[in-house]
Amino acid sequence: MSSPSPRKTALVTGVGRLAGIGAGIARRLAADGWDLVLSYWQDYDARMPWGVQPDDVERLTVELQATGAAVVVLPADLEDPQAVDGLMAAVAAEAGTLEGLVLSHAESVDSGILDTSLASFERHFAVNTRAGWQLIAAFARQAGPDGGAIVALTSDHTAFNLPYGASKGALDRIVIAAARELGPLGISANVLNPGPVDTGWMDDVLRGELAVRQPGGRLGTPADVAGTVAFLLSPEGRWMSGQLVKADGGFSA
Repeated sequence: MSSPSPRKTALVTGVGRLAGIGAGIARRLAADGWDLVLSYWQDYDARMPWGVQPDDVERLTVELQATGAAVVVLPADLEDPQAVDGLMAAVAAEAGTLEGLVLSHAESVDSGILDTSLASFERHFAVNTRAGWQLIAAFARQAGPDGGAIVALTSDHTAFNLPYGASKGALDRIVIAAARELGPLGISANVLNPGPVDTGWMDDVLRGELAVRQPGGRLGTPADVAGTVAFLLSPEGRWMSGQLVKADGGFSA
């Protein structure tokens, strides 16, 4: 009888709420046999309409552990230029080498060209772009002989969500560059655009308007996004690299 394959470990950022995309991805990866490091920052949730769900991280951890996954939970303020170094040092100490990196964190506060403040613009680029680059570089530096896989979530937002959309667009280019630059290390890198997924930011009117525009008549869920992420992190999915994938139920068609 062959021995079971050793479990791989993935870092998933932006896992602060049970309703979030990050939590959906964590559930799917745990079901697929991954061990997990979960990063979150509740000060961001405190500024958003849904607010902090103080028990969600602990509840998710218990849920994932019940499936057999080892779970490490690490808060990180990715606006801080030193946060990634601290986060990755803790990952190395508590979880070892990572084979997967999923960037599902975001700063996202609506504003347009005329009403975006300098502080908001800089915060969006710090969290969504600079920290993304730092995490990708740190992931590559610690990678083992089998390399790994990177998936970053992105968005088509532009008008009236300027700093979010612009910072995500910059992240897209970083990830695609990573596919070329890190490919010799056995690392694949892709960007995933999931379209509109209601994780607490939609009101009833917007939810209805967006659902009508979906060919299938329904909005995406975190579980829908998670399936594509799991494939891109799998051995079969790692032949895909350098792609901006729209797994959005046909919303962009």
